[in-house]
Parts: sequence; C-alpha cells; structure tokens
Amino acid sequence: MNKKTLHDSDITEKRLLIRVDFNVPLDIDGNIADDTRIRASLPTIRYAWEKNSKIIICTHLGRPDGRVVSSLRTAPLAKRLSELLDLPVKALSEATGPSVRAAVSSMHPGDIIFLENLRFYPEEEANDPRFSADLAGLADIFVNDAFGAAHRSHASIVGVAGLIPAVAGFVMEKELIMLGALLESPQKPFVTILGGAKVRGKVQLVEHILDTVDAVCIGGAMTATFLSSLGYPVGSSAVEEESLEYVQTIQKAARKHNVRILVPVDVIIMKDDGHSNHILTVPADGIPDGWLIGDIGQKTIDMFKNELSGAKTVFWNGPLGRFEECLFSGGTKSIALFLADLSATTILGGGSTAEVAAELGLAGAYTHVSTGGGASLTFLTGKPLPGVDVLCNRDEP
Repeated sequence: MNKKTLHDSDITEKRLLIRVDFNVPLDIDGNIADDTRIRASLPTIRYAWEKNSKIIICTHLGRPDGRVVSSLRTAPLAKRLSELLDLPVKALSEATGPSVRAAVSSMHPGDIIFLENLRFYPEEEANDPRFSADLAGLADIFVNDAFGAAHRSHASIVGVAGLIPAVAGFVMEKELIMLGALLESPQKPFVTILGGAKVRGKVQLVEHILDTVDAVCIGGAMTATFLSSLGYPVGSSAVEEESLEYVQTIQKAARKHNVRILVPVDVIIMKDDGHSNHILTVPADGIPDGWLIGDIGQKTIDMFKNELSGAKTVFWNGPLGRFEECLFSGGTKSIALFLADLSATTILGGGSTAEVAAELGLAGAYTHVSTGGGASLTFLTGKPLPGVDVLCNRDEP
C-alpha cells in the first residue's frame, strides 16, 4: 500500500480531524444496536491520544437528508466512544461554526471532541468547498478511517483531503491491505460467495476477478435473476431485467476461464400473499407462479459447503436469503458457521454481511470482516475509491 498512514506522520500534539464511519445500526428506541464500527476505530483514536494529539472526531449517521433529525444526533456515539476508551469525549451540537472553532481553540493535548452529524448539512454530500474549508480549518492533519464511506465524494471524505495533509487511519490501512491481497495474490483455490441484491455491481466484481477466482456461489435476492437468465420460472420473485444479458455474458466468460458459477439447485419459497409462514422447498427450476424465493435449500447448502471445503481463500458479500426472517435464515447461518471453522483466509464484505457475523457472534472467527459494504465491492471491482485516491502517497514529501 502506497498511501501514508498515521505511522508515516508526525502527529504529536497536532490537531487531527479523524473521519470515522460510526454509521451504526440503531434499535427502535434509538439506542446503538451494534458498536462494531466504533470498536474498529479505537486503535486509531487511542494511538492519536497516546501521541498527545488534539482529536476531533466526525462521522455521518443515517440519512437525515441535510436537516437536523434529533434521533440521529452523534451525542450517543460520543458517549459510547467515551465508555470504550475510558476517556472523556465532548459532544458538540454543531459540526462547523463559531462555537466549534471556539471549542477546538481551547483544546489541550489529549482532548477529544465529537462533531455533530455531518449529514445534517446538505453541503456535506454536495462536497461544498466552503464546508470542506470549514472542516479543514479545524485541524493540521486529516485522518480518514472511514473506509465504509471511501466510495463517496463528500466534503468530509475528499474535500478536506484536498486542503490539508491527509493520511489513512488503521481501519483504512487494514482494509486496503486485506482487500488488496484478494485482487493481487489470493491463495488458491479462491471461492467467492455473493448474495443480497444489486446484481450488476456484484457481477462486475466477478468480471474483474475472473483471472484469480476459481468458483462463485450465488444466493440471496440475486438468485432470481440468475435462474431467470437460465430460462427458469421464478414466480413472483424480483428479477433485475436490465442485468439479464450481462449475467449471461459473465456466465459464458466464466466458462472460458474455467470458473465455476454455482447457482442454487433448490430454494425455499413462500406464497406471495403476505403470509411468510407458508413455505415450501422446491427444485430451482420448479418455482410456481405466485411464490417468492426466500432462501437457498439444503441441497444448495451442501453444494456450497462441498465447494468451500477445499478453498484456501473465501470472500463473502451478501446474505443468502432473507436473513432477517427466521424462516429464511438457515442458508446464511449454515454457511456462516461453516466458514467460521474453515481452515482458510476468510474475508467478509461489510454491510449486511458484517451484521450477520455480529448477530451470530462470529465476527472474531473470520480473518477479516470489512467495515464497508459498498466500498469493498467498489474496490474489488477495480473502480477508484475517491476517499483513498486523495490520501497522500508515501513517496510524497
């Protein structure tokens, strides 16, 4: 990795603007449901504190669309961060403005303040130059530890980095190293598991790694599109019609590269009448009208396990069924448990896949669980990440 990190910079007693990705899931009462992303950035923040830096934390939370939403304030995040660090963290009610500048100017080495939700400001997602300048003016050095947002061209991701020296935090550094190894030198056999929806982006991933991957297991909402591309009826299941031709093209290309694409051979389906407790297991080519795919079936689970059993490297992105519904969580759980015991390098894409690992208490069982779903997919498809491109290179003065 050629990007500068905290270790490459003199940060002692400097003002650091640390962009984290604390976009954590909240429960119905607004409490933090999973603090995995907060814990991930603790080494970065702790290192800065040990260097007597003045630490200014910023993040987005949810989708407030440029307006103040009380349930999405960052004060609870600051409170949880304080508990985990066992250090005081001062939560501010704004992200820019006179009160923020005053708070920063009165900081002492080792102080930590937490800015308000960046997405309360429409200028953040618009990458507004003035908003970027206001944020950059708070610090001497910008530290991007928000890999999960690195595919966004927002003010706190790329705007600030163009105005003051910008380096990678330890989360960002680890993500680039671990995911980079998948592209450059995965130990083979290399198997990828793709679930969830958004077929086009994930098929682009397959296209980009055809020279290194040995097999691809398909599940989740993508199943219907792949089955439809084979001419199978899929009942009422949603098909990404615009991706059908692309899927067929990739399947042909995979055959030329001797890459096995494993499409489900049986599926668990439910009646499309709002009653998900009415389920059946049927062959993948036998889905009747008026029924929806909910999960992969046992024969498919066994097929995937057989393929995975000989793998030395596995990348998994996306649940294999409607994991949030108990009746359709079996496929995802079975594969998650199997991978946890597999003697291989196991890397999970972020987003819902990371949430699955956390919910099952298995996050520590894998080699790496990415903090970025969309960012990890973008990176692995070979597309540039704006938030990475703007970081200082090691060969720069």
